[in-house]
Amino acid sequence: MLEKNIRIASDAEIVDEAIMSRRSVRAFLPDMIDDDTIRAILAVAARAPSGTNMQPWRVYVTKGEVKQRISDAILNSGIRAEKVEWDEYRYYPDQFFEPYLTRRRANGFGLYGALGIGRREVDKMRAQHDRNFVFFDAPVGMIFTIDRRLNQGSWIDYGMFLQNIMVAARGRGLHTCPQAAFAPYHRQIRPVLNIPDEEIVVCGMALGYEDTSKPENEFRTDRAPIENWVSFAE
Repeated sequence: MLEKNIRIASDAEIVDEAIMSRRSVRAFLPDMIDDDTIRAILAVAARAPSGTNMQPWRVYVTKGEVKQRISDAILNSGIRAEKVEWDEYRYYPDQFFEPYLTRRRANGFGLYGALGIGRREVDKMRAQHDRNFVFFDAPVGMIFTIDRRLNQGSWIDYGMFLQNIMVAARGRGLHTCPQAAFAPYHRQIRPVLNIPDEEIVVCGMALGYEDTSKPENEFRTDRAPIENWVSFAE
């Protein structure tokens, strides 16, 4: 029994470390990730649960020239992020309210503060946001889609799949940044990747090794205490 408990504790520590060390990294090294590693991460992630095992995910893995074409198509579109139309799905509420407004502001101020960007330096904020569209210089950029005929349950399944990718990446010493910012630019992305009309662009994700020299990667988000959002009933 003691041996079993030690093994369980060791396994829990490994899993917890992968989850706790996951964060949105916004500056990557150029070191390439081999295809076998990417395939292994995605294969593990696909063990995510899905209603009646529908497995609603579709992944487009991009590197090199194709990844650059996606970046160019978005950055040369002339459509600013604050003006872009979220016409496939809504990620955020039309009007933020508490406690979400405070959390959102803390996230933005914390990131820009780490970069030395002041609250009125709009051009610098825009430039930082645009780094989404070069996948924060990661060597691998993934675009995720879902069949538009599926319902909300499949989107829940999709979230578990995405989380699995990020945790599996951490287990291999890699980092990620999930990026909803790509979703409203589906018109620019579709022709590059030949994405059919029946698929909705869910998000993008950067994958690579963290550049620890960059100040933006020193920023850490907080989490609300468990007492704030958990109720136990017997």
